[in-house]
Amino acid sequence: MLKIWGRTDSSNVQALMWCVGELGLPFERTDAGHRFGVNDTPEFLAMNPNGTVPVLQDGPNPPLWETGAILRYLANRYASAPFWPEELLARTEVDRWAEWSKINVALGFTVPVFWHVVRTPAAERNPAQIARAVTALERVLRIAEDRLARHDHLVSDDFTLADIQFGHVLYRYYDIDIARGPLPALRAYYDRLTARPAYRTHVMLSYDALRA
Repeated sequence: MLKIWGRTDSSNVQALMWCVGELGLPFERTDAGHRFGVNDTPEFLAMNPNGTVPVLQDGPNPPLWETGAILRYLANRYASAPFWPEELLARTEVDRWAEWSKINVALGFTVPVFWHVVRTPAAERNPAQIARAVTALERVLRIAEDRLARHDHLVSDDFTLADIQFGHVLYRYYDIDIARGPLPALRAYYDRLTARPAYRTHVMLSYDALRA
């Protein structure tokens, strides 16, 4: 049984929970972080000295933190090809696009765009700054647009771990009030993700509690 600490409206927790859902793994989750606290207690900090979520513990094994590392752990232990290929080069290709997604897409969206649109009071928002951040993000998204015009998913036609790292931010990207450029292949990909039960259950969730 997996034990998970983290609130459901954390985007990093959503990536983890989506992966858990896709793999059909049993879990117990404890709310932690933001309005729930818990992550500043001595017990939590003993598991993760950074005080961040998510944290995962799999049976008697030591607690794990950092979302990307947790996802790779779950893939290595519980997944199979094509989600997580056995062959080294094929697995590295999935891992490469997962890392690209985390560094370029998730980090390029969460703070520069989402926080400034949703988590900043209206009177303090800078529309020009938000527009620049969206433009920078969409320069990166056009790389994905090119791939998705040729494949059903980010790496290939198969759903892989890279899609977890990439796709979990798209619900908020398409839901928040911003002007978006035309990326038809990306939109079609997002629509395919919304048909996945685990995506609807763990990613397409309210973030109203995070609003300024």
